[in-house]
Amino acid sequence: MDIIANYGTTLVLVAALFGFLMAWGIGANDVANAMGTSVGTKSLTIRQAIIIAMIFEFAGAYLAGGEVTATIRNGIIDSNAFADTPDLLVLGMIASLLAAGAWLILASYFGWPVSTTHSIIGAIVGFAVVSIGPEAVQWNKFGGIVGSWVITPAISGVIAYFMFISVQKLIFNTDDPLNNAKRYVPFYMFLTALVICLVTIKKGLTHVGLHLSDGEGILLSIAISIAVAFAGWIYIRGQKYNPQDDSKMHFANVEKVFGILMVITACAMAFAHGSNDVANAIGPLSAVASIVASGGEISSQAAIAWWILPLGGIGIVIGLATMGEKVMATVGTGITHLTPSRGFAAQLATAATVVIASGTGLPISTTQTLVGAVMGVGLARGIAALNLGVLRNIVVSWIITLPAGAILAIAIFYVLQACFS
Repeated sequence: MDIIANYGTTLVLVAALFGFLMAWGIGANDVANAMGTSVGTKSLTIRQAIIIAMIFEFAGAYLAGGEVTATIRNGIIDSNAFADTPDLLVLGMIASLLAAGAWLILASYFGWPVSTTHSIIGAIVGFAVVSIGPEAVQWNKFGGIVGSWVITPAISGVIAYFMFISVQKLIFNTDDPLNNAKRYVPFYMFLTALVICLVTIKKGLTHVGLHLSDGEGILLSIAISIAVAFAGWIYIRGQKYNPQDDSKMHFANVEKVFGILMVITACAMAFAHGSNDVANAIGPLSAVASIVASGGEISSQAAIAWWILPLGGIGIVIGLATMGEKVMATVGTGITHLTPSRGFAAQLATAATVVIASGTGLPISTTQTLVGAVMGVGLARGIAALNLGVLRNIVVSWIITLPAGAILAIAIFYVLQACFS
């Protein structure tokens, strides 16, 4: 308790710095989950992807990032175990931020697409075990989160598989793929807009003072999605194509239509990613700020300080702009060959899965969700379409991440204890 009383302001400033570093690492590594497929299919250039991601990652983090934050801050460890020693919780959360952020930046430097959620949860569990003991970890909730790392890639993979199969049957495997694209693509636009609108209206607008009932939110989402689909229908109908073109050119024109959809799904994925993964940076930071502000009292319902969400959003944006290219290349081109139609199926499946998880407050790995979706698209063309060597390396990096976060956090925790004691 004396540490909080004597160094309260310093602890918050250090936590803010390390929280910013963690957000930087999230942007540098997880940008591939939002933009890798768009760049891999050449629907967007790297510069365009970064600009779009800057806007929608920040919007997702600022408008819809509060729901998952509560789980990261209060769900992984039993805060009551630290009631008599809140200074240990503060130092541990600061250590977790630095450990996870350092690991993410190192992984990004080498182009490894690792899980930011693995990183921060491993770090939190690591310091909790050495500071209080294994009883400080709520293993039942930890088990549920670990289970979600298996379940969500499976869900996104199944959604992507059937999404891509539907595109094949309705459009590509028909006698007139171009006209069928004009007929069915507005429906896919409707689905994409609906995913974006539901999470924005349901969660995001409450942060800016607009509260809608479930029924009102659903009706407004449907209305906006119909308008988007209608605008897409008008745009696609207005495109002129030469009917004398051969089948390959028809397929190329259809892929151009899906290239438009890729931009929309890129926005959806960036928003969903920002809303979910910002919690990994601001959850521990929010815990530190609330404990220091209350003089050492640990509250499970502490409000998030106004400056924390923007800090996380800005850190993510700077990270993806400065270090995002390597991981983006690994995910966008390394797992399987992606065209705009395949990338659309993978991105929409990932966005839908992340939005569902974000709405329920369950922190998932966006990396694993996207890889599951890309695998689902690849499996739709047969297992030979997958680069199993790249997938093996990705899985190995996932396995390493959890213990790496824990070991780094333990070492940093002991250093911080020595510095502030």
